[in-house]
Amino acid sequence: MPMPENAELTAMKAIQAPVDDRLEAMIDELRRIIVSDFDRIEEVNEYLAMLRGKLFRPTLTFLANEVGSERDDRAVPLAAVVELVHLATLVHDDAVDHSVLRRGKPTVNSIWSHQVAVIMGDYLYSRAIMQLASVGSMDAVAVMANAANQMSVGEMRQLTSYDALDFSEQDYDRRISAKTASLMAAACELGALVGEPAFREPLRDFGQALGMAFQVADDLLDYEGDAAVTGKPVGHDLRQHKVTLPLVHTLARASEAEMKTVRAFFADPDPSDERIGEIIEIVRVRGGLEYARNRALGFAAAAEEALDQVAEGPARDALRALVAYATQRSR
Repeated sequence: MPMPENAELTAMKAIQAPVDDRLEAMIDELRRIIVSDFDRIEEVNEYLAMLRGKLFRPTLTFLANEVGSERDDRAVPLAAVVELVHLATLVHDDAVDHSVLRRGKPTVNSIWSHQVAVIMGDYLYSRAIMQLASVGSMDAVAVMANAANQMSVGEMRQLTSYDALDFSEQDYDRRISAKTASLMAAACELGALVGEPAFREPLRDFGQALGMAFQVADDLLDYEGDAAVTGKPVGHDLRQHKVTLPLVHTLARASEAEMKTVRAFFADPDPSDERIGEIIEIVRVRGGLEYARNRALGFAAAAEEALDQVAEGPARDALRALVAYATQRSR
């Protein structure tokens, strides 16, 4: 059951409180990294700064850095790199998906153009690479290169899934592992890399499982979220004919009449809200929402198990709290 919005914000602030100062330092570093003397880039940069999210991934880097170790200042530029790559991915994804809203605000591509969005995403990626090189760690470069490659392959897999209704649960797992979980795993591993290297593997595994839980929970919100809270309409992914876990589970259990409705929906290039509502109801009746919820909890349990392998302390406690947050959030 998602947390009320106010409770969710309070929970996230409490989790981030021990690293608030580091998050502020990371934001300053981010501004320094992306500054440009080119007017259009600066204009878009300023707009993106207004859209700043919850800084979930940099929080992972800082907390992982403090597990069994003293703070290391190198975690600040590494956290900035993680956030930059995440931001670049969002800008590119919105352009690819022709999305008009992100966090309740117009996307870069809807304000400027798809071309500007693609180039801006490339700019953010390139600045992240420059910053990563300045840290002077080939291990850090390898971790981020692997994550960036996985995210690109994941996006391509999604684009080349020509028959949406033939999309399997294995296909879904592979996609979200690449597109979402890989960066969270990298965020955690980078923190340990400049913290306690002995915990690199369990913290990477934690980030991977957490990312899977996070994305399944996010996909559930497309079916049962509140548009005023999530910042995007309910059924947004469905409208774009994206098949996520609730529907994947349903397709194997739907009646012929229900499948006829689903096929008609996917054949419609611009489905109405009423048609989206019909699909959501089929998914609900066939147990797709409950199944996805249980899988998210399963991934959350795997994340908890990975944490059992690292040192006790406030940082580990905060990471545990992030597991609950990821599966109960409302946006």
